[in-house]
Amino acid sequence: MQGADEPIRTPKTLFTFNSREDMQQYATGCDADIGGTSTVHLDLDETSVLPASMSPTGKEIHRPTAKFWGDMRLAVRKGYEDQIWGGYAAFRSKPRTTLFGEITDDVSMHRLLALRLRAGGHPRTRNSYYVNIQTDGPIETDLWQHRLFFRRDDGGWEDIFIPFEDFVLTNAGEVSPVQLEMYRERIRTIGISILGAKNGVEGPYELGIDSIRAVNDEDMTVDAAPRKELSEGTQWERHAV
Repeated sequence: MQGADEPIRTPKTLFTFNSREDMQQYATGCDADIGGTSTVHLDLDETSVLPASMSPTGKEIHRPTAKFWGDMRLAVRKGYEDQIWGGYAAFRSKPRTTLFGEITDDVSMHRLLALRLRAGGHPRTRNSYYVNIQTDGPIETDLWQHRLFFRRDDGGWEDIFIPFEDFVLTNAGEVSPVQLEMYRERIRTIGISILGAKNGVEGPYELGIDSIRAVNDEDMTVDAAPRKELSEGTQWERHAV
């Protein structure tokens, strides 16, 4: 009778950023890896405090979270001026392999990706973040991408909800001319990039990350459905991790 069970629709935690063990799951990269001058860090912030509105007890939560930070710079090192574009930094989850194959996540019963984030740094860098999802598809360079839209401008924590259907398929940093449905049964990696080159944006950036989950409409804490928008900035993703 197992086949008669209803699909599991409860919130599903995909990644957390609350311990040193959690932090070992992620890789970082930026344009400095190929001749640029940007910097990137992903550290555990053990002083972070989440507001009472995000706590089931109605009290502030004192717990570590991740801090993705650095300096976004468009300049490149001498000798690379006509060879590369600067202006990007990123992190992503590492592929999870076992003796029996790779671990992936099935989010086919969930409609939304939920991210608990805090946008800090210089105000001009806050509109240049993107979420990137890699599935277990036949083309490894395919990435599903969506821009992050923040509703707070005070650097506070917020929950951001993005429908999986609103992600756009890109390949090698370019929007794919053929848009397919995301293979949500096998999610390999999830990451966030900041693409300063898109709008000529430079300056300090800082993003707090607490968790990444898969949820449904009934789990939304606020009406936070994002605009269906993906700018030309995706082309700068081609060198990000």
